[in-house]
Amino acid sequence: MKKLKKLKGNMMKKKNLTSLNEFIDEEVGPKGTKKRDEFDKGFEAFKLGVLIQQARQEKGLTQEQVAELSGTNKSYISKLEKDLKDIRFSTLQRIISEGLGGHLEISIKL
Repeated sequence: MKKLKKLKGNMMKKKNLTSLNEFIDEEVGPKGTKKRDEFDKGFEAFKLGVLIQQARQEKGLTQEQVAELSGTNKSYISKLEKDLKDIRFSTLQRIISEGLGGHLEISIKL
């Protein structure tokens, strides 16, 4: 998450940047490098937390309400939203379906 904030700050300083992908290539490295792969993995986890938080807020629910509906606790939901916790797939499904009343869709890109 610190890397994302740093990248955002650096991005604001650059005037001639044409795309986010080019900026990340420049700051982190091109796709296929170890550093970029680690960054992309962290970004996906960060994005998941943001998506859960946005869905919860759109439904007008508190973290505590989502936790109660999905059989977990507020602290777990909070950590998940802040990208501080790994999550089991079955728990993710339960949070989305029972806690948020949503449907989880997954795709694989090769």
